[in-house]
Amino acid sequence: MGDIKGILFDKDGTLVDFNATWLGIADYMAMEAAEGDRWKADRLLAAAGFDFAAKRFKPDSIFASGSNLDVVELWFPRLSDEDQMSAVAHFNEITSMKGSALAVALPGIVETLRALHKKAYRLGVATNDSTSGAEKTLVTLGVAQLFDAAYGYDAVANPKPAPDAILAFCDLTGLRPAEIAMIGDNRHDLEMARAGGCGLAIGVLSGTGTRESLSLIADVILDSVADLPDFLSARVKETI
Repeated sequence: MGDIKGILFDKDGTLVDFNATWLGIADYMAMEAAEGDRWKADRLLAAAGFDFAAKRFKPDSIFASGSNLDVVELWFPRLSDEDQMSAVAHFNEITSMKGSALAVALPGIVETLRALHKKAYRLGVATNDSTSGAEKTLVTLGVAQLFDAAYGYDAVANPKPAPDAILAFCDLTGLRPAEIAMIGDNRHDLEMARAGGCGLAIGVLSGTGTRESLSLIADVILDSVADLPDFLSARVKETI
């Protein structure tokens, strides 16, 4: 593994508190899709991966790691292509506006991002949310100025777990994939890191993923992004 000079972050569950930000929005989307039928909405939420007993989305489930296109394909399997794109655009508007406005940063994240930026790491976001939603969220959190770019599923030809966002970040920054760490709370994030040849694939336990779901593919698992500066500093010292 070479020197890490850039960091790509997943957004929800990595920078943003997934449950605090998204449970209400997911319920709103499901109720709208079910035309107000509570029973049907609950069935839609369950299909998208919501565990009603635990009151959270399951690791790597559609809503936890997929895009709005994935949600629409799951909830409306018989739509025409035109109607499907219209539904995706509508859900993108909901998640972009509500998801960003209601975004709750995980503890210590804002301070951590400022510390990493001060150390001259190039920072980016790679998410299966829309690009507009990602950019608006960074503004809400007050950290947009720290990032070189945010890549939503609609900013690249192929979203996570394909490596397109990594390659785009490399083109923008001039870094090699081996100089980039990818950090996220779901297997999609780490699978993208592997596909793109990242120098580090880092899992975090702050979102929907678990140690069990991440351990087979992550180089290291941290409790939170807040632990990242100390981890990277210790890693540099080990190589000196």
